Amino acid sequence: MAQIATAGKVSGTLLGMSINANFFGLPVHIANYTYSIFPMIFAAWMAAKLEPWIKSWMPLVLRMIFSPLVEIFLVGMTVVLVVGPLLTVASGALTSGIQALLNLTPMISGAIIAGLYQVLVIFGLHWAVIPIIAAQLSSAHPESILNGIVSISMIAQGAGALAVWVKTKHNPALKGLSLSAFISACCGITEPAMYGVNLKYGRVFIFASIGAAIGGLVNGLLGVNMFGFTGSFIGFFSFDAPAWANSPNNLMNFWIASIVTLVAAFLLVYFFGYKDADANQAKTAPKKKRLGKTVE
Repeated sequence: MAQIATAGKVSGTLLGMSINANFFGLPVHIANYTYSIFPMIFAAWMAAKLEPWIKSWMPLVLRMIFSPLVEIFLVGMTVVLVVGPLLTVASGALTSGIQALLNLTPMISGAIIAGLYQVLVIFGLHWAVIPIIAAQLSSAHPESILNGIVSISMIAQGAGALAVWVKTKHNPALKGLSLSAFISACCGITEPAMYGVNLKYGRVFIFASIGAAIGGLVNGLLGVNMFGFTGSFIGFFSFDAPAWANSPNNLMNFWIASIVTLVAAFLLVYFFGYKDADANQAKTAPKKKRLGKTVE
């Protein structure tokens, strides 16, 4: 139950979530939306539904000022009071689920987590993974098989963008974007590949994720551990095992798992996830309808 502290500050917990703000005097939990797009997508969808409804009853002379005000208030209230807390609860459950997966065989956990990790990124739920990795790397002997799995998922999304670059023939803009997105993914930054290319052509993202699952399985089979936070190909030095780890082949196994991931994701996207004609079939937003009568 929420508690109101002195000096007007809000503290306590509500349904297991920390209360860190107030919304017009109502204690709420403000979630971390960094790198997540689901709240923005939901907010845009809700705003699109609200706008015609608001304009249907609001007098024309008031719309310019009060229609956006009412719309932003209702959307913001819903995101803050409903969407954010739901994502926080889901993140907590996800953390427990990942911990349970890691207790299974490394091959199974590697395939499932690598295949689904970038889906978590879309919904902003990947932050549930960070505390687990941080705990693993802050121990006396810091090593994390989970962070190695995350690295595999980055490489797979980059491979999807690379396949788009190779197969695109008649769209120079997309070709340039997909190549730069692949390079970024190799440096551990997957947002250009995911949001600029792979999610735009849905099958690319799906088959790249399947390639990630294959790579995660190999990663688990070889028992690849990571000894730092830097991922993807640029973080190869984080896989060089220290003497106490007794894993002299860890770095070589990293390269094996990463190359398998790159090849698997590339081939899956190249043959099943993308064709050159897809570049000319990108969806555009429908023309906006003007509501209400104009005054001449």
